[in-house]
Amino acid sequence: MARYTGPKAKISRKFGDAAVLGGGKAVSRKNYGPGQHGKGKRSKKSEYSLQLQEKQKVKYTYGILERQFENLFHKAAVREGITGENLLRLCEARLDNTVYRLGIAPTRRAARQLVVHKHIVVDGEVVNIPSYSLRPGQVVSIREKSKSLEAVQNSLAGRGAKRFNWLEWDQSLLAGKFISYPERDQIPESFNEQAIVELYSK
Repeated sequence: MARYTGPKAKISRKFGDAAVLGGGKAVSRKNYGPGQHGKGKRSKKSEYSLQLQEKQKVKYTYGILERQFENLFHKAAVREGITGENLLRLCEARLDNTVYRLGIAPTRRAARQLVVHKHIVVDGEVVNIPSYSLRPGQVVSIREKSKSLEAVQNSLAGRGAKRFNWLEWDQSLLAGKFISYPERDQIPESFNEQAIVELYSK
């Protein structure tokens, strides 16, 4: 199953955001390029470059490869509403992202691994496809045999006060319900989704 396997901190530094890929190292960049010839100021980025960077930021954050992302964009474009917001809603509805948002896994990468290894159940059925798109009303839970996994227990213990309005968590059942697609202002990540729409409209 295809996924990004390259360096995480480097990508986080590229976007200046530690939330992208969860890179734990410093994300600050110097105002000049690397090497002995990089002491001048960085050149100003073109409009196309900024749009492409925004697309890559969303792709890396949600762990989506190019073809999948393109398919998601086309689905978002034919839906009613604003295309950019629809795109982010579809990204948020992915099973691996929902497992992460519910606190079952500490990162989206860890959530993807739980799904692939058949530890996650949707409406009583095991689903091992990270890109599975949830519909409002569906219930995501941990497989009975997997509830005692140390990784799952540690992640749930560290959930803290994180809550998302479009998800409902039942601690007694260790299950969460996908209530609805989120509104744009409910998604905490800072994306410029309109730039992605402009990029695809060229």
